Amino acid sequence: MAAAAEAAARSDGIAAEAALNKALSAGVSRTAVAARMGEAQLLQGDLRNAREWLLSGDFSQADAALGWRMTGLLLRLEGQLSAAGQAYDRALAAAPNDPLLWVDIARLRYSGGEHALAAEAAERALSLGPTNPRAIELRAQLLNDQAGPVAAIPLFERGLKAEPGDLQLLIGYAGALGEAGHAVAMLKVARRIAELAPHSPVPYFLQAMIAARAGKIDLARNLLNHLGNRVNQVPAAVLLQSALELEAGNSGIAVNMLERLDRQQPYNQRVQLLYARALLAVQDHPRLWQRFGEAASRPDASPYLLTILGRSCEQTGDRECAAELLDRAATAELASPPVRGPADPVTRPGSFEAFVVAGDDAVLREANDAAIGAYRRAMDLRYPEWLLDHAVYAANLSTGTQLAEHYLIAFPDSLLAPRLVAGAAMRAGDWQRASLLLQNASLRLGHSDPRMLADLAFAQLQNGDAEA
Repeated sequence: MAAAAEAAARSDGIAAEAALNKALSAGVSRTAVAARMGEAQLLQGDLRNAREWLLSGDFSQADAALGWRMTGLLLRLEGQLSAAGQAYDRALAAAPNDPLLWVDIARLRYSGGEHALAAEAAERALSLGPTNPRAIELRAQLLNDQAGPVAAIPLFERGLKAEPGDLQLLIGYAGALGEAGHAVAMLKVARRIAELAPHSPVPYFLQAMIAARAGKIDLARNLLNHLGNRVNQVPAAVLLQSALELEAGNSGIAVNMLERLDRQQPYNQRVQLLYARALLAVQDHPRLWQRFGEAASRPDASPYLLTILGRSCEQTGDRECAAELLDRAATAELASPPVRGPADPVTRPGSFEAFVVAGDDAVLREANDAAIGAYRRAMDLRYPEWLLDHAVYAANLSTGTQLAEHYLIAFPDSLLAPRLVAGAAMRAGDWQRASLLLQNASLRLGHSDPRMLADLAFAQLQNGDAEA
């Protein structure tokens, strides 16, 4: 039983199951091993067998809290959130101060859209287990979403000081380092992950991302090719591989990869824009318009998407359509008004989405102070780049500039924030700062945005650098 517990702590469900089978063979009762056997099955991803051990609720008194926590996890994975909550309530009655239980409760609340309550549960988990790797991992993930990778990195480091070999902490830490632009440090962490988990796809993906950012396309593709089918385990790796294939001229391969990814993540804007570009590259105009025609008709359509569809019109000979779309792309404002249909009836009070909807509705009523208040509540939970766009639209010039400045510090890989800050620098006559911000952002975009290049050229001209 001790060997099973030790194996489960290492997330080794196979070894835990083997040890528990030995215990059963030695005469230990089914009730005594039920909770831990259910945990071992869940660690292996075997929900069917986990059900056989957990759903009866027949656990020993010593493992009752674990049994109900595992039952809650099983039900959450099956999408039975209400039943999962009831199981967690029974676990709380047995072990109210278990940090791992509060981690699971936080994840349940997050899955159910109770984002504010999830943040409270994550804080409770961390206060109960200040060195617990799962509590630290969850709080760091939420902090990364809310305040950016720069804020999350110290928390990951705190966790790794207590558990230097924890794989999940290392993966999260590497991701945060990459988002913050610390490529050398990320590479060191990637190598450490490879030592601990030789078959993990994550190290190859991280190294490929570094190579891609450095413009070494062939090296990045070779690194991802090492993964074979394992690349599908990491959606971000699929996105990167499709971008690399598109860059290498293998547009058909990119389309097939992005079509699958678009089905899995239909609201991921990066996936959408790359998929649209790939469809244009293979000149599949009917599918391009079927998938993105409606999105392009929205007032807040991305200038990049408008440009892609404008080029599609050009290629099919509809120059009037092309002119209209390209004009819209050229004149699109960086900060655009929110556009949304009726509020989702399942949006929960206290959720990220509820605060965003309240902010958007206030903007449309021209109650901008109320909008900023609602957006700030949303930012306390999660802060994607498009939320900055909405907030800046609602804010006055000074507040909007402050929001963009803070976002740029928190999320160094943002492409919107430097454009907004550069715009403020131009208005203040600080042409050198505007030039540096736009030069860096344009370089990361591969100098592919004509409007950004135009702004950069103007800033350089005003800064006295006519040759640049």
